[in-house]
Amino acid sequence: MVIEMSEDPFEWLEDLNDKHVIQWALEQDRKARSYVANVSSKLYPRLKKILEKPNPIMVVASHRGLYVLIREHDHYKIDLLRQNGETETVVESKQIGKDIVFKTIYSSLDGRYIAFSYSIGGSDEGFVKILDVDQGEEIESLSGRVGNIVFLDGGKFYYTRFYAKEKTPDGIEPPASRVFLRENGNESMVFGEGLPSSHFVYVVPTCNGKVLIKVSYGWTKSMVYGGDIQDPSSWRKIYGGDNYIVDPIGFAKGSFYVASYEDDGYGKIVSVDPAGRIKILVNSIPREPLQEATIFQDHVVSIYLRNASAIMRIYDLNGDLVKEIYPKDKSTISSLSSTCDCIAFKIDTFKGSKIASLSREYDIHIVKSFLLDINIDVDEKWINSFDGTPIHVFIVKKHGVKNSNKVLVYGYGGFGVPVTPRLFPEAIPFIEDGGLFVVTNIRGGSEFGEEWHRAGMRENKQNVFNDFAAVLKTFKEKGAKIAAWGRSNGGLLVGAIVTQYPQLLDVALIGYPVLDMLKFHKLFIGRAWIPEYGNPDDPKDKEFLAKYSPYHNIRHGVRYPKILVYTGLYDDRVHPAHAFKFVAKMLKVGAEIYLRVEKISGHAGATPEVKAAEAADIMAFVYKGLGIQCNEERA
Repeated sequence: MVIEMSEDPFEWLEDLNDKHVIQWALEQDRKARSYVANVSSKLYPRLKKILEKPNPIMVVASHRGLYVLIREHDHYKIDLLRQNGETETVVESKQIGKDIVFKTIYSSLDGRYIAFSYSIGGSDEGFVKILDVDQGEEIESLSGRVGNIVFLDGGKFYYTRFYAKEKTPDGIEPPASRVFLRENGNESMVFGEGLPSSHFVYVVPTCNGKVLIKVSYGWTKSMVYGGDIQDPSSWRKIYGGDNYIVDPIGFAKGSFYVASYEDDGYGKIVSVDPAGRIKILVNSIPREPLQEATIFQDHVVSIYLRNASAIMRIYDLNGDLVKEIYPKDKSTISSLSSTCDCIAFKIDTFKGSKIASLSREYDIHIVKSFLLDINIDVDEKWINSFDGTPIHVFIVKKHGVKNSNKVLVYGYGGFGVPVTPRLFPEAIPFIEDGGLFVVTNIRGGSEFGEEWHRAGMRENKQNVFNDFAAVLKTFKEKGAKIAAWGRSNGGLLVGAIVTQYPQLLDVALIGYPVLDMLKFHKLFIGRAWIPEYGNPDDPKDKEFLAKYSPYHNIRHGVRYPKILVYTGLYDDRVHPAHAFKFVAKMLKVGAEIYLRVEKISGHAGATPEVKAAEAADIMAFVYKGLGIQCNEERA
């Protein structure tokens, strides 16, 4: 096999400032939209109806109630769910402008001040606004790649700035991040001086005057600092090593608490007292990785996974298990937020989300439900990969459907990101029209601990592709027509499947993808992914990257499946050139490939209307490729 690595005939497609590049991309986009238009027009009303329903993104607890970031209808909003049951809308994206995407919210402990990050079209480059809720006015505004707001008294706050293009104030090359104290429009850098490139900082407040700071390098190494929230000079390293992840939990009864993923990588809960003495509060649980934890009523509330579905466990500060809660439906529990006497979180299922809290007796109370009115069944299955490793999958189908020969398989497989139950709105019409939607828990994620992640990164990346291919092969051998779907790192996954196992696919959906593995580190913030993927400038790393790089493994004379690559011009995280170049090269070898380019969508998302249009087009491509009849009556 000959791999092109010298001359790159499509390098010119990397210049987004060249009008010829945009013209080329938009012409490809016109062809793609024309190809799917007849089916997309039928799917659009159904998907728009789904995506216009309120959907919570995250929740933050405060003394005055729960702040919830919600996407609904044609906009985003932040609602305050008060303790007396009343709901108040604090701010809406429509008040700021068109095509605004809200991304994250933060609150002071008393709930008087909130901050929210947003951008135009879902780009990473954006803005943060600080609001005084009592006065109903904006008191600060920041721009750039900024966030992680931690409030102090009187409207002062810390924030983190990510440097993607320029050097940090202390002269470190990007990518890097630094922490600033902001007060009355003035600011000073208070943490991060001297931290090398590709080290990132996240600040976590507690409800009792302390603060924890996570400093990470890539997705396999971090350490935690702690100290007085008012005094950055007191922030000292409290836990961390050379080659494992440590996450902050909180502070209680005079000690800091962290989650450490050393040794077996499943995650143990550790306390560190003021003298630096370390105590293991809860040992790791094999095959049930710890996801996150926080302090509530001087107890540790922790979330674990069992076969990629959430379990909540509450421990006292002696490490004794007080309660275990295993939700009836396959679920994801995330967005843990605590004021120490109030805790909130989000519960996701394949039918939608719920905002919940815990009572003082540690019972789950559903504050507000956002479930879709759909009747589905969720099955589980284990499929052996080519090396014998068991791979867990969820199979989501319409209630009463026994089987189907139309299968849509989703995967990600990287960065330690677990693929757990949540609403996949794009797949709902497919499920309603009788298809099987398969969600894979392949290596590269953290569904089965840090070892599972490392078994799918760097030189082990081929395991990810083989795991996914083994799932596809199982359904293909049963006579199914198959579409594979992945986004971002999942786009890399499907791109590699297309170039390595084209016979297993009828349709490929490749979204906002990383595809040129010999140049990803030179496009936008790609250098930050070197710890996960490897360094193309290192000859040893280049060797294994070149073997699977989808862009470099396109060949003449291969019968490729029907391929739709989709991206957005506002994506400033994964350069659209990955998509452009891949499509151009595939066209050169005669593949049936289409490129959809969204003008106002970034890597962080888009408005509901834009998402509905994109979802309708990509699912129409699946319908056409698999020969599915679209049920218009559901519109």
